[in-house]
Amino acid sequence: MVGNEITSAEYIKHHLTNLTFGNHPDHGWMLAGTAEEAKEMGFWAVHVDTVFWSIGLASLFAFYFYKAAKKASAGVPSGLQNFVEMIVEFIDESVRGSFSAKNDLVAPLALTIFAWVFLMNLMDLVPVDLIPWISSVLGIHHMKVVPSTDPNVTFAMAFGVFFLIIFYSIKMKGVGGFVGELTGMPFQTNNLLLKPFTTVINLILEGVNLIAKPISLSLRLFGNMYAGEMIFILISLMYSAGWVMGIFGGTLQLVWAIFHILVITLQAFIFMTLTIVYLDMAHAEHH
Repeated sequence: MVGNEITSAEYIKHHLTNLTFGNHPDHGWMLAGTAEEAKEMGFWAVHVDTVFWSIGLASLFAFYFYKAAKKASAGVPSGLQNFVEMIVEFIDESVRGSFSAKNDLVAPLALTIFAWVFLMNLMDLVPVDLIPWISSVLGIHHMKVVPSTDPNVTFAMAFGVFFLIIFYSIKMKGVGGFVGELTGMPFQTNNLLLKPFTTVINLILEGVNLIAKPISLSLRLFGNMYAGEMIFILISLMYSAGWVMGIFGGTLQLVWAIFHILVITLQAFIFMTLTIVYLDMAHAEHH
């Protein structure tokens, strides 16, 4: 840091640091003032900004969809009702096209995932310095506003889906059927001498395939959104390099923001679609 100015590295580090609350080994329970203090708090520290924005966006989604449902009428629909009906129809078609079993939970779950992930991703289009600047005025050190750039969020959602996969796999096939699915495929044999070897190999292959589902869900969303946020931060550094670079940076920011609209929508759709497909696989009975 030079005077009151910060270097590019410090600027990037500041924007990528969560507002963290935890038990510091030297100072007890506190809000971390630096990334180093946040790291020293360990695994059980809480990212306050992630919790705030994710719950806030979920509440926003619930409020407007509840409002639209409460005021829905068979007459001339309002703009909000039209918008909500369009999203519901889109989700319904996606579920019908990818889910072959019957489960009344899947469509509401798909709707919640798509809308929630989309809203969290949408925060990436907010100017990178706006909310952190407002937070600094209020005395808050750090403020990350894109929950999906926090692996805690993406892994938590993926593990929630993973729990449903395990639950419905056991519910539909029984414990024996679920274990048999993990140990009986893809290699099958009636030879009693070879069967223990094929069972172990199948368990390893199917176990890796099973564990890869939540990892692929979480890392795909996190990686894409984190990269997008980093590009916005790097572009914003151009504003401090003179008016020529500022104009160039503004143009790049506009182009990237337009392209990023597609990215944030696509990532929400992929997360939702993979959830539907994985749950369909959990409901499928193999013979």
